[in-house]
Amino acid sequence: MNKSTFKIHKMDCASEEQMIRMKLESLEEVKQLEFDIPHRQLQVYHSAEIDGIQNALAELQLNEKLVNTQEADLPEIIDHTQQRKVLWWVLGINLVFFVIEMTTGWISSSMGLVADSLDMLADSIVYGLSLLAVGAAVARKKKVAKISGYFQMGLALLGFLEVLRRFFTESGTPLFHWMIIISILALAGNLVTLWLINKAKSNEAHMQASSIFTSNDIIVNGGVILAGVLVYLLESKWPDLVIGGIVFTFVIRGAIRILNLSK
Repeated sequence: MNKSTFKIHKMDCASEEQMIRMKLESLEEVKQLEFDIPHRQLQVYHSAEIDGIQNALAELQLNEKLVNTQEADLPEIIDHTQQRKVLWWVLGINLVFFVIEMTTGWISSSMGLVADSLDMLADSIVYGLSLLAVGAAVARKKKVAKISGYFQMGLALLGFLEVLRRFFTESGTPLFHWMIIISILALAGNLVTLWLINKAKSNEAHMQASSIFTSNDIIVNGGVILAGVLVYLLESKWPDLVIGGIVFTFVIRGAIRILNLSK
């Protein structure tokens, strides 16, 4: 058994991890994959030569580099029961706040809340794919990724077009108190999520990626709260539209990454 270590320069979240898994797990010579997202490293336990694995990684265009190959024993399989429970809780929290923020966003005419809700949905899709990945066939994972990616992309583009429409037409000022209250609740939900992930004390890639996603969500929540305060102080819709446009851009970028999983 050989262990090859790769430096994946463009691997910075769970989307790239899923892309690599779908590409390599179908190869007969690949026995196990270990990811270190913070350090952008991938360890591949494999039989036979490394050429097929290198060619498969090159197709993803993630700027990979083979660091070394050495003999190694296959590590023991880790029990992921506790991690699955945490991911189910994280998935549930994100889906609940997607519904809450989407609903109150349209009621209050806040594109910031609507965009934040789609950011929650984007995370839910990634967590769902991580759970689905356990024991699932590659073809099934790719099909789900494609459906999820197009769905998220469609919603994000509609939201972005609505931001543009409100930029160039007369529209009412959003209800700032809804923006602030709901974003504070979402912030609390993300803090609980981060606590659950950290409590699991896992060094595995998907758990580390979940922690990174949630930390980014907390920043987005703060942005929407700030936009709500500025809407109140300036009595203007512009802060809400700006934060909405910024978050929609990130959601579209996330959808593109998810669609890459289906290739």
